[in-house]
Amino acid sequence: MRSLSLIASLSLASLLAAPAWSQSDLQHQAQQLFKPIPSTPPALPGNPATAQRVALGKMLYFDPRLSESHAISCNSCHMVGMGGVDLQETSLGHRWQHGGRNAPTVYNAVFDIAQFWDGRAKDLEQQAGGPLVNPVEMDTTEAHVVEQLRAIPGYVQAFAKAFPGGSEAITFENIRRAIALFEATLITPNAPFDRYLKGDARALDGSQREGLALFINKGCAACHAGINVGGAMYAPFGVVERPGAEILPPDDRGRFAVTKTASDAYVFRVPSLRNVALTPPYFHSGKVWDLRQAVAVMGSSQLGAQLTDAEIDSITAFLGSLSGDQPQVTLPILPPSVATTPRPKP
Repeated sequence: MRSLSLIASLSLASLLAAPAWSQSDLQHQAQQLFKPIPSTPPALPGNPATAQRVALGKMLYFDPRLSESHAISCNSCHMVGMGGVDLQETSLGHRWQHGGRNAPTVYNAVFDIAQFWDGRAKDLEQQAGGPLVNPVEMDTTEAHVVEQLRAIPGYVQAFAKAFPGGSEAITFENIRRAIALFEATLITPNAPFDRYLKGDARALDGSQREGLALFINKGCAACHAGINVGGAMYAPFGVVERPGAEILPPDDRGRFAVTKTASDAYVFRVPSLRNVALTPPYFHSGKVWDLRQAVAVMGSSQLGAQLTDAEIDSITAFLGSLSGDQPQVTLPILPPSVATTPRPKP
């Protein structure tokens, strides 16, 4: 993890350098800092994708019977068709409880260094099991979700096809593996910025190119770089100046809860900016609904820069170029319950 001092020095160096690039130089610099989203999902280590596993993972992703109440699915908080989020400050979970943080997008999450705002899950597979057993979210147990699925004949067949050869196909591990494989398909290639990175200089308009130059020169790219324009490191929220308590709640100390290391207080995984124009509200607190305001907050808090209205407009225009082709997902037909299937417990 980069330290606060390194981030600050990178930002300062960028501010001092601030070169006036030609258009070809700007494109070349962008190609060094960022990478386009690929057109096909990446492989998951130790979890080979098959058509049967991805189809099973899609069913599980949309099935509310994985929750204790049979009312909440993965898609409830990470909606396919809405940028992979739920457009809420914090999501509603079991018995109308609110989660503690804004739900990050599932789109392109496969490219992030870790999952959740505090990085407590190393990958999609580990993340997929977390909400199931969280009492504020889906409030089930590993044993009960396995019992639930084993009591649905259609799932018994689907798991046997997806995970053949074992003595028992329906396990909590296989549930997580299947969901992760489906989530890995939720990528958004072919954004205007991707086409620009691949060599099409006209894929960005003048305002977006100006915003890109500012994004690099002001120091935003010190943290928001790589394939996901973020998501690849951890950083303190408030490198130069901490935002107000509403945006940065003092009782949420971020990654400190995972590592118990003092330097990780108020440190969070840097979010991906892919499709950011589609995924308000912003930050882990979900308190900022205006992307322009979010840009201004990041300028002052992370860079110590009071951005002008014109600069905010240009950077916001550039961020709009990060919206790619949205996943086209056909809703699955879920296997029906039978008389012996466990019933919901509201």
